[in-house]
Amino acid sequence: MGRASPLLIIFLVLGSSFATYNLVTMIMRYGSSDGVAVDDGALFFDPITEMPDHVKSRKTSKAPFHVALTATDAPYNKWQCRVMYYWYKQQKKLPGSEMGGFTRILHSGNPDNLMDEIPTVVVDPLPAGLDRGYVVLNRPWAFVQWLQKTKIEEEYVLMAEPDHIFLRPLPNLAYGGHPAAFPFFYIRPEQNEKIIRKFYPEEYGPVTHVDPIGNSPVIIRKDLIAKIAPTWMNVSLKMKEDPETDKSFGWVLEMYAYAVASALHGVRHILRKDFMLQPPWDLETNKKYILHYTYGCDYNMTGELTYGKIGEWRFDKRSHLRGPPPRNLPLPPPGVPESVVTLVKMVNEASANIPNWDTS
Repeated sequence: MGRASPLLIIFLVLGSSFATYNLVTMIMRYGSSDGVAVDDGALFFDPITEMPDHVKSRKTSKAPFHVALTATDAPYNKWQCRVMYYWYKQQKKLPGSEMGGFTRILHSGNPDNLMDEIPTVVVDPLPAGLDRGYVVLNRPWAFVQWLQKTKIEEEYVLMAEPDHIFLRPLPNLAYGGHPAAFPFFYIRPEQNEKIIRKFYPEEYGPVTHVDPIGNSPVIIRKDLIAKIAPTWMNVSLKMKEDPETDKSFGWVLEMYAYAVASALHGVRHILRKDFMLQPPWDLETNKKYILHYTYGCDYNMTGELTYGKIGEWRFDKRSHLRGPPPRNLPLPPPGVPESVVTLVKMVNEASANIPNWDTS
């Protein structure tokens, strides 16, 4: 495969469609770091690259991180943010937590009725039509604006999402210039090398330098995300404009864009399998930090998973697009995994303690 023209890199970074924003910076290599992985809290050699010696010595002092999640003003997003913020407050005050401040980055362009309940910064959405119906393209643009207009005291940032629930106090899993991220089984840069090479030319290194991650959850030093975010934004847009890439990556396109943008800056992530779990596929919450309820949970009354078919018992966030779920949701039947039971119990506790829960 031939070397990519330097004009391709300049085109990706500058993004002619964003000339009016004057926010996009030239891609610079930040300085490479080798990838490491962690399983159930124990560090081990990554199958691609060996852990660097200076990461083997664990940090001894606290390094608080700021929790930042992007959100819209849709009722569906609002109730998830309220649950997420409730559990952030519960876990932050417990021993072992390095959780600092909290910001909901609201990319609807206007304040909403949660401004007094959740610390919020309002930023602009992308210009009309630019996201092509793929609303998460607003996420990198929201981070670009937030990082420019807001000063936070913490050195690190956790990029989170509304459908995250903190299961226990979260320490800072990053180490210096090594951000921490969750490895997603469906993000496979090596299996998509032909497409990846459109945005990550050979001169930047092997495709294995593109980590199998998305932007969330990620704990990262704020100076690093400030460098990566404009590139992430433009790579996302260029991927969306490319029919082959858009068709192949679909709803995870923006996740691939973050992974590629990080690699373009020479940033590798510590891969933490204990960072997050995703019911109903992950069965237990033990030793995990975040519960991500992105998938629907459908079961019959004997506790058998009926995924792809609406169950006799179900919990699916998409069942509550127009407003919050009712308080005191029924618990799943016997035999359903502990992770799903915990999810429903935690949503129930949050809804029971949040005033005016039925507010859309």
